[in-house]
Amino acid sequence: MESALPAAGFLYWVGAGTVAYLALRISYSLFTAFQIWGLGHEPRVGPGLGEWAVVTGSTDGIGKSYAEELARCGMKVVLISRSQDKLNQVSSEIREKFKVETKTIAADFASEDIYDKIKTSLAGLKIGVLVNNVGVAYEYPEFFLDIPDLDNTIKKMIIVNVLSVCKMTRLVLPGMVERSKGVILNISSASGMYPVPLLTIYSATKAFVDFFSQCIHEEYKSKGIFVQSVLPFFVATKLAKIRKTSLTIPSSEAYVKSALKTVGLTTRTNGYPIHSLMGVFASMVPSWLYMKMSMRMGMSTRARYLKKVKKN
Repeated sequence: MESALPAAGFLYWVGAGTVAYLALRISYSLFTAFQIWGLGHEPRVGPGLGEWAVVTGSTDGIGKSYAEELARCGMKVVLISRSQDKLNQVSSEIREKFKVETKTIAADFASEDIYDKIKTSLAGLKIGVLVNNVGVAYEYPEFFLDIPDLDNTIKKMIIVNVLSVCKMTRLVLPGMVERSKGVILNISSASGMYPVPLLTIYSATKAFVDFFSQCIHEEYKSKGIFVQSVLPFFVATKLAKIRKTSLTIPSSEAYVKSALKTVGLTTRTNGYPIHSLMGVFASMVPSWLYMKMSMRMGMSTRARYLKKVKKN
């Protein structure tokens, strides 16, 4: 009986310490969120960084919303996407709505030979903001060896999601360093914060974007460059295959308005208050439990997709 008392006391203090740690984590996260979103910060981007903003994957979803918000801030915008027709449409909309100059570059980021063309088109522009947004995702969650057209999927996802970030940074960063100012926003994903089975390649490429962003920021912050990794959970976009918004799923417009308020304040952001809270809770879940939950969710989504395909 006496030997049980010290053990019970030890467990009590372990439990109390754990609760206190979690309470501090949550309190700190809420305080940080209040500092960023509760104090009404205006976006710290604009022509003062450089006249032009460059946005890849800029004709839909998050990329289009970044282009619009940067134009709202008074920046001229270079739109880079695959379809010239869509580029013309978005370019015209931005010029008419925000009265700023635009420039379009039609480029398929699934190709590796586009960067000389982009470099030539960007020559002479004072670029203050680069948004590396272009990306591709899975059609549906799937086991690695069962991914349709696996070899091409591996290549395409790495070229689009990884190579584009490196290459575009390579093209734009020297001018920013020369002028000692600039902002690079790399759109990663919450899938890059933690491993997501059944989205293996996508999750791994987005983890690369997150690590790359942190490293480049550390290397160049002394030269006036701010690099941010943006890690959204679900946003209502074509890429995410989600149409309806909800409390946890904002529109791309609402998400980007929120995310831009974090520029200059934090180098890693979930971009949206609810997403930030989701990120905090995800970080508190033991890794084995998180993986189990992710696998279960992926299997459920996979089953629904395959059932729908079979039905059609």
